Amino acid sequence: MENGFVDCHCHISAHEFEEDFEDVILRTREAGVKTLVAVTEEVGEFARVLQLQESYPDLVAPCFGIHPLQAAEGPQQRSVKPQIGLDFTPWCAPTQQDRDDQVTVFIKQLSIAKELDLPVNIHSRSAARVTIETMKEQGISRALLHNFAGKPSVALEGVKAGYLFSFPPAVCRSKQRDKLIKQIPLEHICLETDSPALGLHQHVRNEPANIILPCRYIADVKGLPPETVRLVTAHNAYRLFPKAKTR
Repeated sequence: MENGFVDCHCHISAHEFEEDFEDVILRTREAGVKTLVAVTEEVGEFARVLQLQESYPDLVAPCFGIHPLQAAEGPQQRSVKPQIGLDFTPWCAPTQQDRDDQVTVFIKQLSIAKELDLPVNIHSRSAARVTIETMKEQGISRALLHNFAGKPSVALEGVKAGYLFSFPPAVCRSKQRDKLIKQIPLEHICLETDSPALGLHQHVRNEPANIILPCRYIADVKGLPPETVRLVTAHNAYRLFPKAKTR
């Protein structure tokens, strides 16, 4: 098993890190993080992530996708086409047509992942059941559902399909997901920060060094040593993202 943390879902290319990027990376390494799965939210970030991979080949593993909610011209926001994942929150998908459009493009994205033999890193807000059902119908066997907040019964359907689930520092804010974490086997759990968002404090910038927080929390909920959670979740991550391990 691996000796360091794997942050399975972070936005290290976000503009929030521009001013003190080197310090963030230093703290990341000091915290024992060995791999950052660098997730994009828009096409404009693709080149930045590739640049970061070139600069930090032993740390940054690119993960390309587009968030379901994208800024349009003016104050409006719209469902994007294309995307990886589903977001059925009312402000993102107010109508059934919006949801149907998301599912249509989601399936197209899943087909690309299958064609390239790549795992998928999934955003599934207020859409856990549909997301898991769609992935199963499309024959997806390797998937991470990040910041998962669905029902335990839905999560267990994903476990049966072989999917993994990751949790960020924000999970420490309340005991709302304790039952969920207890029921998902540790062999199906990964760690993430989703930084700069989903930190311990809602309006404070999160960063990869905070990966220790969900590790400790999950360990506490499951009655395990944090070291065990760190080792097993890293092993799970590299099993799902084998190309990240070779960095």
